[in-house]
Amino acid sequence: MPKQVDQVNQKPVDDVLETMHAIMHLYRSAQHRSLRDGPNDLAHMEVKALGFFARHPGATQSELVAHSGRDKAQVARQIRALRERGLLEARADEADRRSAHLYLSEQGRAVHAALHGNDGRLKEAALQGFTAQEQGALLDLLARVRANLQGMPG
Repeated sequence: MPKQVDQVNQKPVDDVLETMHAIMHLYRSAQHRSLRDGPNDLAHMEVKALGFFARHPGATQSELVAHSGRDKAQVARQIRALRERGLLEARADEADRRSAHLYLSEQGRAVHAALHGNDGRLKEAALQGFTAQEQGALLDLLARVRANLQGMPG
């Protein structure tokens, strides 16, 4: 079966998804380099967990499991590591002492702010030279791709 070709740009249509994949690979590689080379040496999922508790202070470990779709044991290890590093602190639930609410510590807030700033610089570099209108158009197009994929049957 011949490849479908975009008649305007004369490129195979499947190059769109390959390009999206390559862009995300470059973006994630830059994120991982900054994490690895930074003072905190955090894994990608640890950064995601910090971000979750920054956005949802007082959330529980179970809520992170539900949000992330990760295995309970994996999340428990991440939480334990973040607490041991002093980035997260737990406060017992007054109604149910078996449950703990998790918050970023002062150090955790500082680390999260630094990581957030690095992401901002990375996003700025990625979109350098794009007008606000072009960024909006790109976002609209990507939203359509996402909706198409989400609408696919099971």
